[in-house]
Amino acid sequence: MMDEQKEMNHMRELVELLNRARRSYEQENTEIMSNYEYDKLYDELQELEEKLGTRMANSPTVNVGYEVLSELPKERHERPMLSLDKTKDVERLKEFLGGQKALISWKLDGLTVVLTYQNGELVKAVTRGNGVIGEVITNNAKVFKNVPLKIPYQGELVLRGEAVISYKDFEKINEEIEDVDAKYKNPRNLCSGSVRQLNNEITAKRNVRFYAFTLVRAEGVDFQNSRKYQMQWLENQGFDVVENHEVTRDTIEEEVAWFAREIEHNEVPSDGLVLVYDDIAYGQSLGTTAKFPRDSFAFKWADEIRNTKLLEIEWSPSRTGLINPVAVFEPVELEGTTVSRASVHNISIMEELELGVGDEIQVYKANMIIPQIAENLTRSGVKDIPKVCPVCGGETKISMENETKTLYCTNPKCQAKHVKSFSLFASRDAMNIEGLSEATLEKFIINGYVKDFTDIFHLDRYEAEIKTMEGFGEKSYENLRKRIENARKTTLPRLIYSLGIPNIGISNAKMICRALGEDPKRVIRATEEELSTISGVGGVIAGTFVEYFKDTAHVDVFDRLLKEVELTKETSEEDQKFAGVNFVITGSVEHFVNRAQAKEEIEKRGGKVTGSVTSKTNYLINNDTGSGTAKNKKARELGIPIISEEDFLQMMNE
Repeated sequence: MMDEQKEMNHMRELVELLNRARRSYEQENTEIMSNYEYDKLYDELQELEEKLGTRMANSPTVNVGYEVLSELPKERHERPMLSLDKTKDVERLKEFLGGQKALISWKLDGLTVVLTYQNGELVKAVTRGNGVIGEVITNNAKVFKNVPLKIPYQGELVLRGEAVISYKDFEKINEEIEDVDAKYKNPRNLCSGSVRQLNNEITAKRNVRFYAFTLVRAEGVDFQNSRKYQMQWLENQGFDVVENHEVTRDTIEEEVAWFAREIEHNEVPSDGLVLVYDDIAYGQSLGTTAKFPRDSFAFKWADEIRNTKLLEIEWSPSRTGLINPVAVFEPVELEGTTVSRASVHNISIMEELELGVGDEIQVYKANMIIPQIAENLTRSGVKDIPKVCPVCGGETKISMENETKTLYCTNPKCQAKHVKSFSLFASRDAMNIEGLSEATLEKFIINGYVKDFTDIFHLDRYEAEIKTMEGFGEKSYENLRKRIENARKTTLPRLIYSLGIPNIGISNAKMICRALGEDPKRVIRATEEELSTISGVGGVIAGTFVEYFKDTAHVDVFDRLLKEVELTKETSEEDQKFAGVNFVITGSVEHFVNRAQAKEEIEKRGGKVTGSVTSKTNYLINNDTGSGTAKNKKARELGIPIISEEDFLQMMNE
């Protein structure tokens, strides 16, 4: 009886802990445990509930989501939106499939949204909410990057999909947020905040995208009893649909392996896969359990875990003053790459893991991409949190916000705060000085070679000293000198962005400079009223921009920079040679960093990139043009040219 009581108390503790973790993750922009730890504790809770025959009303295994907290209007869903039963075992998927054909697709990690169209127009958008009641976000959905406002179909259409923000946009938006407490912890968190804004002007600037994954209802359309047909029909209506492949019991292992290889190329976060029967009638005939539909299954990646030894906690200061703990451990192979570092995020997570140097730890890659600590096997405890900043020696302080402990440097003149600013100055979208890394900048700053931005253009004063620095020599110095000289020819928007003005990204800088005639004097003298009239520039951006140039020191640096550079006019847009042309990119790329970069080049030239081959596709880019992949087969069936990367580059440069 006593053991049962202990188990009951433990069950209650798990419910409280998991609810607190989920609330922090989804609503308060903080993380108090890793995804791995959450999943492990969730499974433990489920086992306890089944064993005890008790399930608390507030258990995360009962509640599909949290009650909405914003002031957005609420609306009850026609039918409850259930969670999916999940597994990490491919054999379980084989059992689920039996003799049926199914669709397998990405399980995107964003915010589920239900869209309703009537008479060809978008009339309503509602978030998933708690699965029963969602929030009405129609105005926000209308400014999603890729949602059609009008479609050919004139009946009532109801569909579900995932609103997501790409890794690239997440990083860009976070870089532009000066206040560290306002930074977002992950793309899903940013997406949730963007989709649920009361002001859709903010949503519009966040590049939210929508990927359809379920057609709920479309009156009068014969879908041939096929989910695959539904997805193709939605594509034909103008929607981006989640990438999906047909699969059977015999091919499921091969398909799961394919998705596992492809996840590193994903532009948007994914936390697994979804399997749904293609036969609509069969799936509906199975009905649902109290929590799960019986026609679908979620597959979570079985994380590859390695044991290793924690060598040190590296404390990494940022330009905002936050000092981030980074775990450095003996290198291990994970998901095909060598890993030796993982962010611990904050002191709270360190304490949760009782993390100490010399501990034996288990590491994995969250969503098969981001290195994380799964468990600490020896738990020696947190020691030696720095009392002084490792860069400037200034006093540190521990701050507690939203139940999360973080470490800050209190010295406003800390060199590290300058390092981040200089790193932004040298970055690709700013002055584009390749090779001027944070590590190199830190050495230059500590040695007194760089005190403000203009000093970068005069590093030749310290040529002899730099050539003798560790990691430098004659050749590396000469390469850096050439890149710095090349950076002297730039545009006014790049120069403005390079200054690191709060809330001013490269796109905002372009809008402001274009509106003010690319005139540096007009730019620095612009008023809030003048800036607020520019399309895409709101009151907050205008305010921070004007405030920056009120500081005479900032104006002085800017004036001196103008003497160092040669400004060229910002080109309006790339040649729109791909306007109206639809591409699909598949397989590995050789000439681009990744497929996302190739997509960016296409979109700059007016083209569009989709995930699936349809009758609207103009070209399929695949370096393996003769392969028998599903996309190649589809392209051949439809008479769509299959071109290599070399072919595409030739098209681009013609």
